[in-house]
Amino acid sequence: MIEVQQLTKRYGDTAAVNDLSFTVQPGRVTGFLGPNGAGKSTTMRMILGLDTPTSGEVLVNGRPYRGITSPMREIGALLDPKAFHPKRTAYDHLRWIARAGGLPRTRVDEVLDIVGLADVANRKAGEFSLGMAQRLGIATALLGDPPILLLDEPVNGLDPEGIRWIRSLLQRLAREGRTVFLSSHLMSEMEETAEHIVVIGRGQLIADANIEDFTRNSTSSHVRVVSPRSSDLVPLLRQAGAAVVEAQEALTVTGVESGWIGRIAAEHGIELHELTPRRASLEAAFMELTGDSVEYRATAASTLETMEVR
Repeated sequence: MIEVQQLTKRYGDTAAVNDLSFTVQPGRVTGFLGPNGAGKSTTMRMILGLDTPTSGEVLVNGRPYRGITSPMREIGALLDPKAFHPKRTAYDHLRWIARAGGLPRTRVDEVLDIVGLADVANRKAGEFSLGMAQRLGIATALLGDPPILLLDEPVNGLDPEGIRWIRSLLQRLAREGRTVFLSSHLMSEMEETAEHIVVIGRGQLIADANIEDFTRNSTSSHVRVVSPRSSDLVPLLRQAGAAVVEAQEALTVTGVESGWIGRIAAEHGIELHELTPRRASLEAAFMELTGDSVEYRATAASTLETMEVR
């Protein structure tokens, strides 16, 4: 378990992280989301004791990271996939880290096999593609067989097979009861991989929720309703607090569940031809919630089109 408690990190007058609190529970994959500059990397570095908080604290299984006697057996981390000596082979890189952490050499062969690098174990790591470097970084994180994994953008550079592999691996590790905490900008992949998300913006907590609940509460989630008596149904829905947008072919209803709409229609003898819940994607819900926290914005295409080319 990772417990972030009222964590603040200031650089001069700038608060990179501001009074941030959340808990990463074991037994599930938790995604860590936020726009660029939100404070995700700073938070991860403070979890690992690489940066010192201005105030607040982080506990890893009830203790600060720096107080852990054998940290590699407690938490495995991947922050930089290129954090290796380019002239060392993958095997030697892992052997050196295992020796530093007091881990058996046999574990090196085990993790190389887990991440699919056994056949290239004697190649120099500097010759690896980004995807292979990611696999080596994940192997490093797994060396101590830790109950907690912290991974920053682990799917960068992976091909579709590699992305599917890491998704399956992380979900399996979570099912074993481990704590899995990862950040990613790939919303579609996070939606496939994680069960729970922590969202921050400008260093502050925005959401800490199950993904299904997070997307359900988005205004992009709605119910599509088709009825030959839609004009009779609309006032009933609005009277009960639902928001309804009328179109010629269907009604778009937000704020209520599809089953509730069906009951209202049945109570008043209104025939329904379609009653379809449409849940927002994680990307749509994320963009809606973090719109005010984006540090940099591109100029709108429509504005660019009106600019004179000189």
